[in-house]
Amino acid sequence: MRRLILSLSALAFCLGAPAHAETSQDEQFWLNLTSIGSIKDDLVYFAEIQPRVGDGISRIDQALFRGAMGWKFSPSVTLYQGFAHIVVPVESGKDVNEERSFQQINWTLGKPWAGKLSSRTRLEQRWRSDGDDMGWRLREMLRYEKPLKPGSDALNALVYAEGFIALNDTDWGVRGGFDQLRSFIGAEVGLPGASTLEVGYLNQVINERGGDTRVNHVASVTLFFRH
Repeated sequence: MRRLILSLSALAFCLGAPAHAETSQDEQFWLNLTSIGSIKDDLVYFAEIQPRVGDGISRIDQALFRGAMGWKFSPSVTLYQGFAHIVVPVESGKDVNEERSFQQINWTLGKPWAGKLSSRTRLEQRWRSDGDDMGWRLREMLRYEKPLKPGSDALNALVYAEGFIALNDTDWGVRGGFDQLRSFIGAEVGLPGASTLEVGYLNQVINERGGDTRVNHVASVTLFFRH
């Protein structure tokens, strides 16, 4: 699985970076605080706050606020409708704000190799304050976690890959096609109750305006509070 993620990262990098394009790199830190639970019976929700520190881990690069309500159709399938607000600070300028509506389906695909394989598919509608168009984007994540000790979820090895495809061009800079790929390797630590802490390295390859490529090396920490 690790080799697969690394291969996908290399492939996306090659597809997203023509020979004449420039590549920039950055070191970042992402903190994600997410609450997940049941509102009543099979009506569920999640809410998250995610500050992202970039520019060599020196300043806030983005601040993301996202929430959704969903319906749990079975133990393995949940469908959500959500909304997100993203703030992108601009030095010596006006912040860029992005609003997103999204539809999301989570499903458990199976338990290969004594682990757990799951999928998250998300369709986004995006509006930004520096343009008038609505952008459509499709995201697909495959996630695999495997207990390091048989029969225990106290510590799991965790890998995932998430591909982003822009479905149209916009007047605020999006070009239809490959948008980005995120690849993660790390660990999932069990906390009291059903809560978990995920820590690890995330590689983000972004296809930017003008055909340039951005590669972010991210120290990622995610706390899932489940109740």
